[in-house]
Amino acid sequence: MRPSCRRNRLGPVPLNRHPLRTTPKLVWLFVVYFFVQGIVHNLGHPVTPALVRSLGIEDFMFGVYFASMSFGLMLGGPLFGRLGDKGHRKAYVVLGLILYSIGQLIFGLSHDAVWMAVGRFVSGLGVVSSFTLFTSRMVEETPEEKRTQYLAWIGAATTIGSSIGYYLGGFAATNPVVSAFLGTTDLSMIFVIQSFLNTLYVLGIVLSYPKETRMSSIAPSSREGSRRKVEPSLALFLVALFLMTIGTVNLGRYIDVYFNDLGYTSEELGLFVMTTGFVSLFATFFLIPWFGRQTNKIGWIQIVQTASAVIVFFVFRAKNFLLAVYTAYMIYILFRTIFPPLEQHVVAGYAAKGRYGSMFGTRQAAVSLGMVVGPLLGGVLYEIAPTLVFDVSAATFVVGSLILFLVPTPILKEKPAYEQST
Repeated sequence: MRPSCRRNRLGPVPLNRHPLRTTPKLVWLFVVYFFVQGIVHNLGHPVTPALVRSLGIEDFMFGVYFASMSFGLMLGGPLFGRLGDKGHRKAYVVLGLILYSIGQLIFGLSHDAVWMAVGRFVSGLGVVSSFTLFTSRMVEETPEEKRTQYLAWIGAATTIGSSIGYYLGGFAATNPVVSAFLGTTDLSMIFVIQSFLNTLYVLGIVLSYPKETRMSSIAPSSREGSRRKVEPSLALFLVALFLMTIGTVNLGRYIDVYFNDLGYTSEELGLFVMTTGFVSLFATFFLIPWFGRQTNKIGWIQIVQTASAVIVFFVFRAKNFLLAVYTAYMIYILFRTIFPPLEQHVVAGYAAKGRYGSMFGTRQAAVSLGMVVGPLLGGVLYEIAPTLVFDVSAATFVVGSLILFLVPTPILKEKPAYEQST
């Protein structure tokens, strides 16, 4: 007897099949890619402050290095996005990741403040290739109703991998046995190891990256390719995204500093960060699938961001700060996790056939600009008054949400590849 079936746009689907078993292999492959990349690309983060200080470089250069990499991300996103839309995505991912390896070597081995900033720029310029082109292909070849959920999965894979990489980088530099074996008593060796592992990761991509499908590999027509104007509604959405990114980045960067200024220990800070990781995973697997099924994603973004503003404004005025960050602030972490796949889904709706890379590159430019402006603005605000940086972050959420009232929900200009091939 045949199992009962229901029909959707992809044809008959057995009702008793588990959703995880029906997930495209491409999605699982990208989850693995982002997990491995999260590990490898975060090995150097825990030792960067110690390396910079050991070289006698001023602390303000931390902000310069962050801005340098963000500037590279801002330029590299549109560049690799447009190149990838013309075909040969794998080649451009490989090129970008090789640039990342070179940039990390420059940063770790130059021992010069200016050249280290150059290294961070090169790293940012290159590493954005994989995010932009992997994400654009996944969005192009997966069902729209599953898109938010799959985007959340790669976000979770990145988060978990980043946490592991951060721990391993610190362990390799501080454990006496491991550091003696690897030579990481010289902190520069961490970046050499990172570059080597990233090269192995590139080799893995070369061997495992699947061929482009017939529809996803079609480059835009000359007429489509000649268009360079950004729709007014998309421009408004990107402005809102830029503002919201400023708030998100400043909250992430300055809450650690605020913890220290209030006298909490590194162990207490570590416990807090670990807790936010578990909360993010909960949101990824239990909340985002529901949000992914909602049609008015812009409306939900407004709700999520406005609620985030209220929470942030409350938490940093609470009399019992520790209680507030373990209760109300964890709700903000839920919202922070939900937001990226929602906004990426909206951005994908503006992309025409063969232009997903360009669209996600443009999105990355807006996000990266927020990553440049945010910390520079945040540093000034924090010097004036620590709570001011958090109040302004909340304000960017509100202003961004108000701008979204002017943005209609985008309609797909072309059917995605998976639909056209059925």
